Amino acid sequence: MIPVTDTVRSRSVPFVNVAIILACIGVFVYELTLSAVDINAFFLDYGVIPREITDWVQSPSGLREPSTVITSAFVHGGWLHLIGNMLYLWVFGDNVEDALGHVWYALFYVLAAAGAVAVQVAVDTNEFIPMIGASGAIAGVLGAYLVLYPRATVGAVIPLLWFFGPIPMPAVLLIGFWFLMQVFAGAASIGGDATGVSEGVAVFAHIGGFVFGFVVVLALRPMIKRRPYESVKRRRRRDVW
Repeated sequence: MIPVTDTVRSRSVPFVNVAIILACIGVFVYELTLSAVDINAFFLDYGVIPREITDWVQSPSGLREPSTVITSAFVHGGWLHLIGNMLYLWVFGDNVEDALGHVWYALFYVLAAAGAVAVQVAVDTNEFIPMIGASGAIAGVLGAYLVLYPRATVGAVIPLLWFFGPIPMPAVLLIGFWFLMQVFAGAASIGGDATGVSEGVAVFAHIGGFVFGFVVVLALRPMIKRRPYESVKRRRRRDVW
């Protein structure tokens, strides 16, 4: 299921979310100019290497290792990796930014990325393969969205049924299904490759980012102003959580 739209309408311009998307695209365009050798070096320099983070925690020295927690969230390994992440961020990120405010959303995004990395590194402390991608931070955005807009409707394209166009479904169903898939993949990887399923997806980073976003926004919900969403059937606005 690929989300392409939702019924929540932002009341402010989500320039932080747009800036993150443009930055990810810009970094990927730069990656396309690199040779195979240089792109591997780029991933090693700017991706998170769990073993190096573990060593740094035990003996902190310099800022290169912790800085990769942020830089890795702007690096992607291919077109599908980039497009999939940016679609999720485009659909859900603007509404979370609208609810939290621009500055707090930027801080939340960075902390969600850090929370995602922390969980993955805790599970996979000796891994030397670099972690790249924004999906950990975006998982935090999904967790926040689920708290803020559980009754919103999301239009999702199902690959085998793409000819029907976007199919409306409750946000709680789509996001809940996505999270359960991460949990199942993580459970299946225990005792084997802790990075996740066969293609090396860092599912524990997804789980960590999601739980961080859900718990933090749930705790802050009484202080967050309610935002409206538009009913698909009645086309009217309601204030909901």
